[in-house]
Amino acid sequence: MESQQLKKAGLKVTLPRVKILQILESSDERHLSAEDVYKMLLDSGDDVGLATVYRVLTQFETAGLITRHNFEGGHSVFELDDGEHHDHMVDVDDGTVIEFMNDEIERLQHVIAEEHGFEIVDHSLVLYVKKKK
Repeated sequence: MESQQLKKAGLKVTLPRVKILQILESSDERHLSAEDVYKMLLDSGDDVGLATVYRVLTQFETAGLITRHNFEGGHSVFELDDGEHHDHMVDVDDGTVIEFMNDEIERLQHVIAEEHGFEIVDHSLVLYVKKKK
């Protein structure tokens, strides 16, 4: 499956690319940093350097396989681009990323853009949150 995805994205099938794509597909955590991917590769006994991980992730992003998020106060995280729109909440205390989708928020964004004479062509909504005490 991974090699077909790579070929479809116009990327040559190499072992580091296959291994990194496998990690992104099988991880319980959908939002991984390059360092997370690198540590998972090391844990599984794969000898792939951190520079290679960064290079492959950038290639995947350019090819549309993954999306990079640069949340405030942290480093970049990557997630597979499954074509499904969703928004994010980021816990400012521990960096946990929570995905959510809300039809009312989506509708209101279009209404607000329309009221200002615009139409939305793309958007990203990130809420920075912390647990209530």
